[in-house]
Amino acid sequence: MSRSDRVAETQTPFRDVRNADSKQIIKRAWWILFLNFLIPGSVQVLAGSKKVGRLGLIFTFGFWGLLVIALLLALVSKVALFSILMTPYIAVPLGILFIIYAAMIAFFGLDSLRLMSLALTHNRSKVLVVLLVLVSTVFSSFVQGTVGSTALSASNFVSGTFTNSGSLEAHKGRYNILILGGDSGADRFGLRPDSISVLSISAETGQAVNIGLPRNLTHVRFTPGTPIHKMYPYGFDHNCGGDCMLNAIYKATIDNYSYIYPKARSHGSTSGIEATKSAVQWITGLKIDAYVLINMRNFTGLIDAIGGIDVNVKKALPIGGQTDCVQSYEPSDPSKKDKYRDGTASEAMGWYCPDAMGWIEKGPQHMDGRTALWYARSRHNTNDYDRMKRQRQVENIVLKKMDLPTLVFKFSAIAGASSKLIRTDIPAGSVPGLMDLAFKAKGHGLHSLALTNADDSRINSANPDYNYIRQKISKTLKKYS
Repeated sequence: MSRSDRVAETQTPFRDVRNADSKQIIKRAWWILFLNFLIPGSVQVLAGSKKVGRLGLIFTFGFWGLLVIALLLALVSKVALFSILMTPYIAVPLGILFIIYAAMIAFFGLDSLRLMSLALTHNRSKVLVVLLVLVSTVFSSFVQGTVGSTALSASNFVSGTFTNSGSLEAHKGRYNILILGGDSGADRFGLRPDSISVLSISAETGQAVNIGLPRNLTHVRFTPGTPIHKMYPYGFDHNCGGDCMLNAIYKATIDNYSYIYPKARSHGSTSGIEATKSAVQWITGLKIDAYVLINMRNFTGLIDAIGGIDVNVKKALPIGGQTDCVQSYEPSDPSKKDKYRDGTASEAMGWYCPDAMGWIEKGPQHMDGRTALWYARSRHNTNDYDRMKRQRQVENIVLKKMDLPTLVFKFSAIAGASSKLIRTDIPAGSVPGLMDLAFKAKGHGLHSLALTNADDSRINSANPDYNYIRQKISKTLKKYS
């Protein structure tokens, strides 16, 4: 066979559209569509610029290789996978490469339309081919770009939030993390941890129990041997300055005894947090391994980042207002009907809130961040124990919405909100292991133990039986070990 015959033989309709009829052009277009979607770069190697196509194939096979490695690691050791992805020296270059690959996919998709030469045919199916090329290109480019931006956001979030070195060690088979909900709004003087709980996680199964402590607990003591214990050897009630509740320890220590914790700031903490840790350890009998401080002022951003939450509201609550609501048959001024809501069946009268800016109505509600924050923090027309239950309810709903698709496709927004929301001393080395436990915990659900006298008459904030509280905590943790 002569050289000219061999050249002519290689000029198939796929490589040279000039040799194709209308049906062959459409068949060729479908092949280009599938090849471009499955193996970006292959179309350019076969029918376009081979150099550009080969570069695309390197990225494509690299992507499939990384995907296979990630899947194998996910099956063998999720901790190892999380550790790799959260290492800035790995995550940042990977993120940049995925974003570059997303741009290349967009180029390959548009170039494939040129290579299809659909203008040479009047076949009706060419419109469908064009639409599918555009849809598949946008989809593939979006996925790669999302993976890249997520890797970059995760790296920035981890390096900026988890600044401590080392790792946590489980105590009696559990990690115990102090969760403080600090409210530092414009109408508050200083930051006060009005929501105080301990998240106790089984180091083996990931089962987690959220132990809610009343913020108004009194007769609180401190763990012997801690710096704050030396200041209050007989308990916080002695020489506390008048406000002797659990949530007052933070500010009292910040104002008066910051010097007793000289290394707190360098370890990502504050003297107020360390003193509160000591108190909570004494109350619960648990070793507190780390803390997470959630600034409720920025809580709205996290709720909005995950698309809001759905809450079944048991009782109408006013939004805003500094003046206490009062029971009344109806407001004295008929023009202020919007400040009034009917009472429940057990109430003879309704509630009138003079400076309410709106109401969270009873029944199923979809809440944005602002509404969810008022739902969690509202004190009017309710009591502290109801408020604690609402806070736990919101926390549980948010945790349930933090599934893998939400984390991947909304991570940039979540990380942006969380960077302003969260302060913690959890070491960076412990994050992958805790994430693995968190995924395990989702299968069991988050269990709650609210230590309130509404649920147990032996738990009284004014005169708590701390031995009984510790026994109840121990019994609950054994149940979910």
